[in-house]
Amino acid sequence: MTASNKPVVTVLTAPGEAPPPGIEAVQARAEVRFACDEQTLRDTLPGTDVMMVTDFRTEALEAAWPTADRLKWIHATSAGVDALMFPALIKGDVTVTNARGIFDRTIAEYVLCSILMFAKDFPRSIRLQLKNEWKHRDTERAEGKQVLVVGAGSIGRQIGRLVNAAGMHAHGIARTPRQKDPDFVAVHGNDELYDQLSHADFVVIAAPLTPQTEGLFDSKAFAAMKKSARLINIGRGPIVKTDDLIKALDDGEIAGAALDVFEEEPLPEDHPLWERDNVIMTAHMAGDFIGWKRALTDQFLENFDRWHKGGELFNLVNKELGYAG
Repeated sequence: MTASNKPVVTVLTAPGEAPPPGIEAVQARAEVRFACDEQTLRDTLPGTDVMMVTDFRTEALEAAWPTADRLKWIHATSAGVDALMFPALIKGDVTVTNARGIFDRTIAEYVLCSILMFAKDFPRSIRLQLKNEWKHRDTERAEGKQVLVVGAGSIGRQIGRLVNAAGMHAHGIARTPRQKDPDFVAVHGNDELYDQLSHADFVVIAAPLTPQTEGLFDSKAFAAMKKSARLINIGRGPIVKTDDLIKALDDGEIAGAALDVFEEEPLPEDHPLWERDNVIMTAHMAGDFIGWKRALTDQFLENFDRWHKGGELFNLVNKELGYAG
């Protein structure tokens, strides 16, 4: 501890990002330091007990890791922790937690919205409206469609609940299969992915980015899907091989895609995905709701209170697997 006997908390933000709203509540109980890159982190890490990381793309922590002489716990204010999973952290004894639960419902709403937009042909309706063009046509029914959720964790579970409530049938893919699950018709093992892809009308990627999922959706996966199927990615961009996706869209192997995450972010203005009429794109915002930054701080505060009292932390990340169990 410091001379004042307060723990030291370092908050790592992206360059130019404001401090997390509500951090004042932590400052009342700890010495709070701020860093935004490798150099400032090297200055602040010595003596730090706890880290709060808001920059989920950061490489600064791995670079500055040798200066972490007292670190006990890292909290990531994101569901994905792939940027933090470097070998020294994985093998060490520093505890990692994440923001599991904060974005589950809003991401599920995004997925349901995407499905309904495809079924009711809203992207084309918007384009016609912009041209002042009246064009009647028939659209699909969402009811009865099969939705395959790849990654049946807490986010995947919320997706299952919402699509089931709308009359669709949710199946899941996970490491451990289970035939009886309240939110899925069934949860299938990873080895059943290609078989299940052939049955799905909508395929939703809700898996974390790990060595096992990186590049999982490639030409082989798209060839296994129905030609009428749509892909929805709210997981991580590198799970999908972008070039293979573009080819699958152009060749008619799949009917469309809704993408919130990309291999390259921000997506360049001249990227070929912008030109596809059967693609819906958003700027990595599927889970972000009004007030989400304060909600993340409140979640950290709740865990910090447990840590400060010597209690058990929640949202513990299995560092070998790369996600919270």
